[in-house]
Amino acid sequence: MKFSKIYFKLISSFALILLFGTMVNIAAKPSIKKNPFGKTADGKAAEIYTLTNSKGTEAKITNYGAIVVSLRVADRNGKFDDVVLGYDTLDGYLKDTAYFGGIVGRYANRIAKGKFSLNGKEYTLVVNNGENHLHGGTKNFETMIWKAKSSIVKDGASLELNYFSKDGEEGYPGNLKVKVIYTLTENNELKIDYSATTDKDTVINLTNHSYFNLAGAGSGTILNHLMQINADRFTPTDSGSIPTGELRNVKSTPFDFSAPTAIGARIEQADEQLKLGSGYDHNYILNKNGQLLTLAAKVYEQSSGREMEVFTTEPAMQFYSGNFLNGIKGKNGKIYQKRDAFCLETEHYPDSPNQPEFPTTVLKPNQKYSQTTIYKFTVR
Repeated sequence: MKFSKIYFKLISSFALILLFGTMVNIAAKPSIKKNPFGKTADGKAAEIYTLTNSKGTEAKITNYGAIVVSLRVADRNGKFDDVVLGYDTLDGYLKDTAYFGGIVGRYANRIAKGKFSLNGKEYTLVVNNGENHLHGGTKNFETMIWKAKSSIVKDGASLELNYFSKDGEEGYPGNLKVKVIYTLTENNELKIDYSATTDKDTVINLTNHSYFNLAGAGSGTILNHLMQINADRFTPTDSGSIPTGELRNVKSTPFDFSAPTAIGARIEQADEQLKLGSGYDHNYILNKNGQLLTLAAKVYEQSSGREMEVFTTEPAMQFYSGNFLNGIKGKNGKIYQKRDAFCLETEHYPDSPNQPEFPTTVLKPNQKYSQTTIYKFTVR
């Protein structure tokens, strides 16, 4: 009898262990949840998708503007924090002027005077940044509802977003079909795959415009973050942030981040380019060999131990040091001030349609636009 009781207890304990282990395995798998995220002014429904990997890293992305709303990653002690700036509700994004977390296009960055010529025809775009065109205009991709489809794939939790940009939208030629796939991988990477096709010659330059603070969004200045950029040259600009055409060597300038350097170490130097941008807001020409996926930048925040590496197939990257954040009320009531975040926007050069010596951004009907960018998070 005693043997039977002991045997029963052993069997019961073993069953509980198996059940617990199964539950842990289930919980540890990548997952995706969808929830409502409000409605736009014209009544279109927005949704927010929560992508989680087995390590607890979490990305929240909305189909409004393909925006990365939050990105929670662990510090060296295993504490999770949101490292991207944004808003708690859709209403914040409807009023947003900082491009928090969105996919901007049809052309990220600036086009001088909102004009360019293609095949002998001049196109006039919406002007929304002084006399220039910025990030695709007033009704850019970040302000649109995208069609969304989520799935668990080999790499992790994935969200596919599609948008159809009509011929003439914001002044651009060609009907453009755009696809962006976000994948939160098991290696704590947020991978972004972009692709597009057109039925008429056009120009295209897409990027994600997330603002990062590796100590946590709203935790204060990013001037002590150590930045390293894999670039020997950058493109100086005029007073309107349009490239002059010069490809300037970073050596012996405040723009040299070839070795890890605090963002704030030289930001107040009496440098003409820093004055024009009110800090860093410049395009770096990445050290690359063709279109291979290569390291563009590495950023380390000492107090949390978080490190972010940026890999891209793109030829350039805009480094912006949050110079025009001006007391914006963001998530959890936190206030975002000047230089409380940085952007690393992987892309082609600004104003390429008007500067033929720059790598082309022309897309033709028989071609496919494609690029990949990865933000990878580790600790040390």
